[in-house]
Amino acid sequence: MIEIFRLLRELPENVLEWVELASLFIEVIAVIIIVYAIIYASARFIINVVQRKLTPRDRFRQYKHGLAKSLLLSLEILVAADVIRTVALEPTLVNILGLGLLVVIRTFLSWSLVVEMEGHWPWQPKPSEE
Repeated sequence: MIEIFRLLRELPENVLEWVELASLFIEVIAVIIIVYAIIYASARFIINVVQRKLTPRDRFRQYKHGLAKSLLLSLEILVAADVIRTVALEPTLVNILGLGLLVVIRTFLSWSLVVEMEGHWPWQPKPSEE
């Protein structure tokens, strides 16, 4: 493992710049997903309000689920960008520990979103199955 880190440090500057740009591009994709989801879910919510297609509770649930799903996807994409940046660009012990902390925090956020959407922790049975 240490040998891999040594080899990564010896990569030419243009390869490291490309890796940095790739991780930045991945982060931009995550932001675009979030912005698109907010716009799409809000427009869908407004259309449902105007057309009175669903009950207020169902409209809100649909809105909340749409946003939560996009946030889950964005969190996964941001973790990928952090992994690329940490492993390829700055593979120091401090940065790897920082990455581990970010992954733990984002995992907790993901679980919280799943609980918000489904009403139970990922390892628990669905409330209707009890």
